[in-house]
Amino acid sequence: MKPLRLVIADDEDLARSLVREYLKDSLDLEIVAECRNGFEAVKAVTELKPDLLLLDIQMPRLDGFEVLELIERETNVIFITAYDQYAIRAFDVHAIDYLLKPFSAERLSEALDRARQKIDRGEPTATAALAAEARPPGTRADRILIRDGGDVHVLPMARIDYVEAQDDYVCFRAEGKRYLKQQTLADVEAALDPARFVRIHRSYILNVDRLAKLELYAKDSHAAILRDGTRLPVSRSGYSRLNSMIG
Repeated sequence: MKPLRLVIADDEDLARSLVREYLKDSLDLEIVAECRNGFEAVKAVTELKPDLLLLDIQMPRLDGFEVLELIERETNVIFITAYDQYAIRAFDVHAIDYLLKPFSAERLSEALDRARQKIDRGEPTATAALAAEARPPGTRADRILIRDGGDVHVLPMARIDYVEAQDDYVCFRAEGKRYLKQQTLADVEAALDPARFVRIHRSYILNVDRLAKLELYAKDSHAAILRDGTRLPVSRSGYSRLNSMIG
């Protein structure tokens, strides 16, 4: 049987050593990397392409959900967590399994058996969908994560001026810089705070704090003039939404 190639991502040294101890006699498993934070996990999964990721949800720098968002490939995931409200939610949205700390060797073995069966059936986890669905209901991210080759840009929401749709990508404009991400504008809109961001056009979402004025340039046609002088088109429905926020 071909060994499962496994990456462990957990910021606690003790937790990683415990998994190593539990698996030391397992001939059908190979630990190919251990990661202490989310950035290391993204790098390891991207470069090593493991069969399975044991992923702690609560980690510094990037949490487990952000790691999944940045992994640009389908990956089988077992969540590790100390908080069952996260674990139950994650399990409900297609993770193979979850391990609630502290877990036993038997519980880990059970989760790995489940993973082996899923992998043998050729059913990898859609990590982007899992990342979107696994966050606790009603919560919104306070930053946008954008991969640029081997780099990760962490963009706080408050820095975003506007977002523009560009074919299969969106372009985040912030402080004179452009950040491209393969995502739909609808998904971006769902992630942004509706008290701050508004869809002003089918191709644009605006941070209302950046608006200097609205300008009428033709019948029923408006433009949003930003503080830096940028002009953005405003559709009729976008004008209605924007006007309701600033009126």
